[in-house]
Amino acid sequence: MLRPCRAPEHNTAAGPGRARHRHAKPRTQNEERSMKLHAPFVQLPLRFDAARLLAEVSALDPSCWLEHPQKFPGNFALPLISVDGDPNSDAFSGPMRPTPSLRDCPYLMQVLGRLGAVWGRTRLMKLSGRAKVNRHTDISYYWRDRVRVHVPIVTKPTVRFLCGDAEVNMAAGECWIFNTWLMHQVINGDDDERIHLVADTVGSESFWALVDRGRALGHGTFPDWQAASVAPMGEARAALIYESVNLPQVMTPWELHEHLMFLLADVRAHAQLPAVQQRVSRFVAVWKSLWAQYGADRAGWPSYRIALNGFEQAMERAALPLQLDSGLPFMKGLRAMVLNVALADVR
Repeated sequence: MLRPCRAPEHNTAAGPGRARHRHAKPRTQNEERSMKLHAPFVQLPLRFDAARLLAEVSALDPSCWLEHPQKFPGNFALPLISVDGDPNSDAFSGPMRPTPSLRDCPYLMQVLGRLGAVWGRTRLMKLSGRAKVNRHTDISYYWRDRVRVHVPIVTKPTVRFLCGDAEVNMAAGECWIFNTWLMHQVINGDDDERIHLVADTVGSESFWALVDRGRALGHGTFPDWQAASVAPMGEARAALIYESVNLPQVMTPWELHEHLMFLLADVRAHAQLPAVQQRVSRFVAVWKSLWAQYGADRAGWPSYRIALNGFEQAMERAALPLQLDSGLPFMKGLRAMVLNVALADVR
């Protein structure tokens, strides 16, 4: 079972003049059950060779860069790990494999290998001069149990990364993770483009050991904290581990229950909440009975679909006024994390 990020037991400074943090949100019981981080940003204790990374990225075919799926101005991506290694895929469901672009970049593979995680969707992300990533929160099934690793390759001090109440400028070669559940955005205040390596992962034991040695904004200072330099090792290509399973065919009742409890724990107080909690408990009981009868057998899928549709209709009536702590509608989170992924018949 993957463990949530814990506050580092030492090493918790954010270098002077590097970051601003207005207040640190304390950990909650809800965070102990999730991959939400205890702080908006955590810097990992590694530093990579940004010049070598830039040399590899600059050698890639410019036609490999793809526009943002929603056509956000100035936002581009170059897939490195994608479903079946498809260089044009932006999908989340399916076996994640390296694209030809990643195979052409030995040091990029060494960077991912040093982090030692199981890798999901991984891309180079580019922001053109004066472009921005709009303010949003990553509410989805895929990101619920994953963290997003950032390694800046091309950046300037005027690039602002905001998450919750915190703001940081990630320097080239540094390695960061952040709380994707909080509202966040990126603003490129320079005329030059910004390029980051951005990798999604469920982590690993060695990866979380690195996180434990990281430093988090708003959690004190430790003057002796240092990031170890990771030098290129020639043309060696690291043997990476990739996701093969990421979305369920039929969500187990235990996973279903966990996601629903996670969402309910994040709901702002409302008079309608007890009624919604009662309806959720009844739905979980129905799903558990279907699982006992069918498991993931396709013969049970029509019955699962009837239960899921009935639950959705009930929630549309009862849960419409509920909001998550981020201010987003509860129903948006419910659809993204449960209704759209609990059964694979319509995916």
